[in-house]
Amino acid sequence: MNAPGERGWDKVEYWSSYFLLAVLGSVILTRLGFATVWSVPTLDIVLGSIALLLIFASPWIARRRRALRIGIVAYATATQLVPMSIRHPAVLLPLLGALIPVAITIWALVALSHKGRAGQGAGHT
Repeated sequence: MNAPGERGWDKVEYWSSYFLLAVLGSVILTRLGFATVWSVPTLDIVLGSIALLLIFASPWIARRRRALRIGIVAYATATQLVPMSIRHPAVLLPLLGALIPVAITIWALVALSHKGRAGQGAGHT
């Protein structure tokens, strides 16, 4: 599963990105499942279906490419958030509030990725 020679950070990124893809896939699958009950715009169905196909194919097409995994996560997230934000601008305020913990998490992950790199002094841990 893990590529030979992976460092600790690589394993964290690898497994967290696949966990996030699984969560996004379940959300999109649930939303597409409710399309038969409630009316869902055709554009949302098409974009969600493409995102779901990319999520299911990601273990094969993005196994060794971090940028591709992150791109699939970004696309799947955008297919859920952008149409909703355009149709109902009132959800922008809670989404902006949700950016605070996301920004903190991204900062922490970037800090972890820099931890232990070659060329840092002995005082940095």
